[in-house]
Amino acid sequence: MMGAGLIGWAVFSVLVFPGLLFLFVLSLLTEWWVRKLVARAQNRMGPAYVGPAGVLQPFADFIKLFSVKEEVKQKYSSLGLAKAFAFTALGALSATLLMLPLSPVRLAAPYDIIVLSYLFCVWVPFSVAVMGMSTPNPFSGAGVSRFLTLYAVSEPAFFAAILVPAALTTYFTHSPLPYSVFYTAERSWRLWLNPVTAPIMAVALAGVLAAFQAKAMAHPFNIPEAEQELIAGHMTEFSGQILALNDLIHDADITVTAIIITYFFLGGPYPFPHISAPGIALLIVKYVAVVTVLSIIKASFGRFRIEQGVAALVKYSLAPAVAALIAAMAVSAVI
Repeated sequence: MMGAGLIGWAVFSVLVFPGLLFLFVLSLLTEWWVRKLVARAQNRMGPAYVGPAGVLQPFADFIKLFSVKEEVKQKYSSLGLAKAFAFTALGALSATLLMLPLSPVRLAAPYDIIVLSYLFCVWVPFSVAVMGMSTPNPFSGAGVSRFLTLYAVSEPAFFAAILVPAALTTYFTHSPLPYSVFYTAERSWRLWLNPVTAPIMAVALAGVLAAFQAKAMAHPFNIPEAEQELIAGHMTEFSGQILALNDLIHDADITVTAIIITYFFLGGPYPFPHISAPGIALLIVKYVAVVTVLSIIKASFGRFRIEQGVAALVKYSLAPAVAALIAAMAVSAVI
């Protein structure tokens, strides 16, 4: 019975919460929140017609693209390959959530932060790049090139930044599993109470937020899909189901990134118990705060050129993240 119960919880975690269904719903709700905030900041309405305050508009858009809009296929495109890698990216994003305390079935092991980075920082951007190249077009090729150029900086910066709370948690809170995603997410809030680790966490948080902006391809880093230059960049040939899946991956990437930042840097629901009304409320507030920061920056900046974007990422993301990681390893070594 215990084995059957464990299998049942595992299936529930993968398919429902915090797996595919939860990720789908939260991603589209997050899209609505970002679109609404950015629209208000720019004196526009934003989503307003489907559902209360337009909250169901992203769901209607997805259904329309996935089930109604025609899927255009050109001579040299490979839509099957694009869909296969789209589902690969969604699978990698869903698997990432299983490693956090959010999941009923929690996967925890020493140094499993490497697994998280492999799933989240490698397979997701690689899948998006393959999707772009599966519909060949000069604009698609240029968009993928810019996409990979940004990700060559933003992903190492993101990984270096999340290593900071992992390292500090391992040595300052005596984690039984070194560099574990689960234990880092569960205990990282304590690092803000220590006068030695709090400044290091603040620098790493600044770096990870800049990387978040680039991973979301939000202003000023919406360079791969610059409409005025590349029509839509790597998405130029996307239509129908491919476009719907691409938009879902984009929203899910924002969602999972925000959840990781919420747990690794803001402590998730802690210091309240994870399954409690105050804990759930605090987790939601922190998550919304992270997404709101993304939206405010997006509404406040114009688009960088590619060389400006790379330089800004190095200056405001990679350099602070690496500096914080060096400081974290230095203070950990003297404990």
